[in-house]
Amino acid sequence: MTLTLRPLRAEDYRDAARIFFCAVHDGTRHAYTLQERRAWAGDSIDLPRWQTRLASLTGFVAVENAEPVGFMAMIPDGHLDLAFVLPSCAGRGIGRALLDAVEARARALGLGRLTTHASLAARPFFARQGWRVMSEETVLRAGVSLRRFAMDRQLGDARDQPCDIRR
Repeated sequence: MTLTLRPLRAEDYRDAARIFFCAVHDGTRHAYTLQERRAWAGDSIDLPRWQTRLASLTGFVAVENAEPVGFMAMIPDGHLDLAFVLPSCAGRGIGRALLDAVEARARALGLGRLTTHASLAARPFFARQGWRVMSEETVLRAGVSLRRFAMDRQLGDARDQPCDIRR
């Protein structure tokens, strides 16, 4: 199977919504209760909300065999707003490839730092990529409290990054 990355487009909202919904409801079962997952992602996909949301973001989609399997998107100030991979594709380097692309884009835009609000499930992934926890947070979604982490990563010049010859 060949993985390719391409820029995220506004018309990707259906695929992004599906990936998000599956990632939250199936991929975070070990970290969040059913009530918490329902408060976070809802009981169904709100396509008009996703169509609006994607219009203001920049990012990348991971595609495998013509099927979108993950995406990451940031707002112009360098806040990584969305980072999701289908649970059936987790652990295969897709998240890392997407994050590398987002970080390269951020550097190209002259950003020196990225931030995110990582879920309990995403925190270990970001920590392995050199992100640090700034604080633990609790947010209210649909009347339910959810734990997450404010995290950041300083972006040096691409020449300062470790070289990985496997890519």
